Amino acid sequence: MSNQSQRAKNASVQINNALRALEEKQPPNKRDFSVYITEEGEELSTKERAVKTVEPPASFKPTDQQLFLPNGLPNCEFLKNHFIHEGRLHEEQAIRILRDASDLLASEPNLLDVPAPVTVCGDVHGQYYDLMKLFEVGGNPANTAYLFLGDYVDRGSFSIECLLYLYSLKLNYPDTFWMLRGNHECKHLTEYFTFKSECLHKYSSTLYEECLKSFNALPLAAIMNKQFFCVHGGLSPELRTLDDLIRIDRFKEPPTKGLVCDLLWADPVEEYDEDNIDQTFLKNTVRGCSYAFTYKAACQFLERTGLLSIIRAHEAQDAGYRMYKRTKTMGFPSLLTMFSAPNYLDTYNNKAAVLKYENNVMNIRQFNASPHPYWLPHFMDVFTWSLPFVGEKVTDMLVSILNICTEEELEEETVVNEGYNNAYDHTAISAVASSPTSEPPNETDPDSFEAKRQTLRNKVIAIGRVSRMYQVLRQESESVAHLKQLNSGTLPKGSLLHGSEGLKRTLSSFEEARRADLVNEALPPSREEVSRREQEKSEKIKKDIENTQNSGPVFQRLIRKLSQG
Repeated sequence: MSNQSQRAKNASVQINNALRALEEKQPPNKRDFSVYITEEGEELSTKERAVKTVEPPASFKPTDQQLFLPNGLPNCEFLKNHFIHEGRLHEEQAIRILRDASDLLASEPNLLDVPAPVTVCGDVHGQYYDLMKLFEVGGNPANTAYLFLGDYVDRGSFSIECLLYLYSLKLNYPDTFWMLRGNHECKHLTEYFTFKSECLHKYSSTLYEECLKSFNALPLAAIMNKQFFCVHGGLSPELRTLDDLIRIDRFKEPPTKGLVCDLLWADPVEEYDEDNIDQTFLKNTVRGCSYAFTYKAACQFLERTGLLSIIRAHEAQDAGYRMYKRTKTMGFPSLLTMFSAPNYLDTYNNKAAVLKYENNVMNIRQFNASPHPYWLPHFMDVFTWSLPFVGEKVTDMLVSILNICTEEELEEETVVNEGYNNAYDHTAISAVASSPTSEPPNETDPDSFEAKRQTLRNKVIAIGRVSRMYQVLRQESESVAHLKQLNSGTLPKGSLLHGSEGLKRTLSSFEEARRADLVNEALPPSREEVSRREQEKSEKIKKDIENTQNSGPVFQRLIRKLSQG
């Protein structure tokens, strides 16, 4: 039999065997790839929520028929439940609410006349789920009058929900629901803190601009029951009579000094109750603007205006409220601070409170924080946030590949160079003897060897820089995530990054949290200053990444060895 026939026969046998194997092949065990099995043997379906007790966010945006009543006003009950489920609106629907609220607020005077009974509330700061608790404690807005003292946005992750819902209540109950302006209802602070980024993430810059217009329409103060001066911040040396307030043009961005600034930013002095300060107004070093007013200033203002007391917000309180020293003439607290954001920033562990005033009786009701959905810093998704962690692990793999020698082998003198030089000399001599015009092979060219050495060294340095980059980014992500709630979703422009204490422990007490967050209570720097600080921070991170001295011992040993001639 010829070789060709034999090869054909063998090929036929192989083909038949292959066909028989395919026919007799057992079907593979069917595996459900939608089921993930943990190391403990627990089966988890990837088609279901891992934590079934947490409801999924609303997956739809409502129609106009769902959102608005036949009279054109927002359906507050629907909006309340929709926002509880993290639902969003069509942008034109949200803008419609903002514009309608702006028109209504603009028709009100600078100084409101609010009758009793009424429930007075302090700062909300984007804590929507706590706002729902507030209405449970304070009463249904349909049959309960409310006066809010400002600071509806910033710091919390649900500011736009708070604002839209409160505006919807204002539109439905214009004669029993009042809202004042806080220091955070302005462009300067919302750009610096979280509200602008929240609007851009959930809606657009167009909606953010509409929010700013509505802020300019908010009234500045109120006289409640013709007895109490209600304002967000405090008093001003320019506030001699109530007419001074009435004459203000409020429809603009608040200035950094003057009467409007003081109404939104002023605080009582720390030693307010001691009554040992002869001055009326001191420099407000905590805020970096406005004044700190004394007990003497408050009493003089009350005497000039014939009022009983001052009710304000603006400062977090451990109990949710604070009553200050009583007046000598009436024996009533000269000042009362209300704060309605419990466990402020998920860090302060404070209670919140509202003031119910009815039949000349003042009743303060406290409440605790409610659970709420979690947001990562800057409203980023988990994949974006986790990239530095994944990248660092990938570079760790590259490091492991490079680290194929022991430390002793890397440190000891190698004879490779000597062997290479001897081989080169021998080859060169032989080549010259046989052919004067011949050249050594490329493999033994010293320039080529040095070039390869330099290339390898550059690659090691590059991997080291990548490793440093991911290490820095990972450290940034860890610190931001840990301290995120201290700054409401973001660490404003590098603040609270000084020292490692904040990264190593949870700030458990109110005073610790307040002191750590004190820098964020001040007037933010200008946009130019923020840009300069951001540039400095970027340069610092870049230098840290470029600095091979921080690349770790493995990289240092490799780079040092490759640098030896």
